[in-house]
This record gives sequence, structure tokens and C-alpha cells, in this order.
Amino acid sequence: MALVTSKELLKKAQEGHYAIGAFNVENMEMVQAVVAAAEELKSPVIMQTTPSTIKYADVDYFYANVRVAAEKASVPVVMHLDHGSSFELAMKAYRAGYTSIMIDGSHGTFEENIAVTKKVVDACHPGNIPVEAELGKVGGKEDDLEGGDGNPYTVPSEAAEFVKATGIDSLAVAIGTAHGVYKGIPKLDVNRLSEIREVVSIPLVLHGTSGVPDDAVRECIKRGICKVNYATDLRIAFSEGVKEVLNANPDTIDPKKYNAVGREKVKQYVMSKIKVCGSDGKA
Repeated sequence: MALVTSKELLKKAQEGHYAIGAFNVENMEMVQAVVAAAEELKSPVIMQTTPSTIKYADVDYFYANVRVAAEKASVPVVMHLDHGSSFELAMKAYRAGYTSIMIDGSHGTFEENIAVTKKVVDACHPGNIPVEAELGKVGGKEDDLEGGDGNPYTVPSEAAEFVKATGIDSLAVAIGTAHGVYKGIPKLDVNRLSEIREVVSIPLVLHGTSGVPDDAVRECIKRGICKVNYATDLRIAFSEGVKEVLNANPDTIDPKKYNAVGREKVKQYVMSKIKVCGSDGKA
């Protein structure tokens, strides 16, 4: 089927008390793996790219990959811009055909975040493209994304004001997760999440979920998370597959040989997280 937007999928997830997995893709094999996992489990799925991924190969390359995969699939597929770093990049993805846009103004002041977010909302909504934004700062570092200093947590009262002022469709909250690889077990402020849920009615998003225990993710979903982002662990899975082949057969020169194993590793990982999100059978 054709690509769909994230709005209806997240609304259904919110009503059904489950979440949609959002998986960062870096190449054709990862796109194929994510769709294959979603097909096998009959789950809707979101694929997304970060600014540094787009810098590597541009929005058109990744959009084309995901569009073709979606057209061949029987499950709903969304193409999402993850952590859009500027209005200009958000518009580039919008014009390319992305069906969901995130603008991340969380590194500016509260007022600056509202201003750039509303600007993106005003540009995307006439085309029926939903917008995600972030309030608070998800820690760690992944690609060019780096958590800021100071209090990183989302303040519930600010979240309510932010949503009202911007008109966004979903909100990424900061409750203790981090981008990249965790050095220990992350401690999530789930009570804060519940407080945000009480004052914000739109779907909530959890970033930096690679490495977060599955039970903790399930608890967050119970408390209102409708979209769960995974990135680092997909890279690890793909790289492990490639290394497995090259370590066993160092003379291998056909990229299809090792990419296929990386693809299968990603597929298995994505299937496990779709089950954690509870979206299997929801397509």
C-alpha cells in the first residue's frame, strides 16, 4: 500500500493502549528488514531517518527506498523525519514526500522551541502531514544529536502550554532515556510521564529506547507512550551480521552475502520490539 501518515496510527495506538515501533534505517537492507518484520507480525510500522543519515545520502534516496517497500507491503508504513534540526530540513523532507515530520527545537529556549515548532506545524498541516516535537532534552549522543546541560526532564505544566501553543500532533518527552549506548541501566521517571499524560491529550513519544529494558518500555506504554523509537540497536544488529560473515570468511567480496545476514539480524530485532510495543496483529 502507499505510505500513510502517523496521525491515525498513533490515534489508534492511544485508544488501544499499545505503541507503534519507529525504527531508524540506514540502508536498503534495513528498510527491507523492518518491513519484513512488520509483515510477518501484521503490524503497522514507522521508519525514520535522522539529519546525519540524510546528510549521508539525502532525503530522496531514503524516501525512495521506503516508498517502494511500502508499496509492496500489505501493512501501513510511515516515513518519518526524526529529530529534524531546522525548519529548512523539515521542509525538505516534507517536499520529498515524508508522511510524518519531527522538528526538534529542544536545544533552544522554551519560546524558541515554540516558535520554530509552530512554523513547521503551520507549513505541514495544510498538506495533512502530522508534526512531532520534543520538550525537554533526551540525553546521550547519537549521530549529531547530543543531550544538553541542565535539567533535561519535561516539565508537565510546560508540556501542556507547549502543545496548546504549537498545535503539534505528538510530543516526545524526556523522562530519563538517552540516545546511543547506555553505560548502565536507565532509570526512567515514569511518574513524571503519568503527570504529563494527565495534562496532555495527544500521543506521547519515547526516544532513546535502544537498551531500555522491555518491561520498562511496557510500563511507559501503559502510562501513555504511543510511539517508541529504536535506532542504536538496529545498527548494532546489522553490524553484528556483517562481522559474523567477514570473521568466518574474510575473503568474502560480495556485499549481498554479508548484507543479507545483517538484514536478518535487524529483522529479528525489530520483530522482538514490535511485540514489546504490542502492535503485532494491529495492521
